[in-house]
Amino acid sequence: MEFDLPKLAPSILAADFTILGEQIHACETGGAQWIHCDIMDGHFVPNISYGADIVAAAHRAAPNLFCDVHLMIEQPDHYIESFADAGADLITVHQEACPHLHRTIHLIRDHGCMAGVAINPATPVSLIEPVLNDLDLVLVMSVNPGFGGQSFIESTLDKLEQLRRLREESGNSWLLEVDGGVSEETIEQVVQAGADILVAGSSVFRSKAISERVQKLQEMASRASETA
Repeated sequence: MEFDLPKLAPSILAADFTILGEQIHACETGGAQWIHCDIMDGHFVPNISYGADIVAAAHRAAPNLFCDVHLMIEQPDHYIESFADAGADLITVHQEACPHLHRTIHLIRDHGCMAGVAINPATPVSLIEPVLNDLDLVLVMSVNPGFGGQSFIESTLDKLEQLRRLREESGNSWLLEVDGGVSEETIEQVVQAGADILVAGSSVFRSKAISERVQKLQEMASRASETA
């Protein structure tokens, strides 16, 4: 799939699940082309979110949206097939949860999905440098994973800039995603630091006018990219 960048990816973790389809449609009406699904197991992170059934429901609600699945779970290899079957276009795993990261990346590819790797705020970029050539996306966590609505960690900007330089120097084309605390106050900074995909949960779904909020955040991101 081809997209103009930067691109907003609303995270359904912050949605009202009693009207999930309606709220996803509102994101799509506002111009969203991606939807982000945060999967938490209560072990790797201190919270439990939802599983493949909800991802499948989200995909059915808006089959034309790119389905971006972020596994914040232990032993992700055991679940990749179920999320691929649920409609994931891209599956991202955490470096911290994968002792055999290269194998996990290729397992994702074997199930027909694009492959991403995420790093937590305290994890240095150097730990994923050996696999950068194998990736479609790198996700930089700008909050400590596990809960929505947290404040943006400023040091994330340095990490985004470091990854952007590495991408330019290597000639790679993987996407650079940021997740956590993305809002009207931070969106310009993260785009100018190099982010292509902007995961926004609370700042989208807590709005009384979701379509308008998606449109506004996307417009802010596009303007920021012009001066990056």
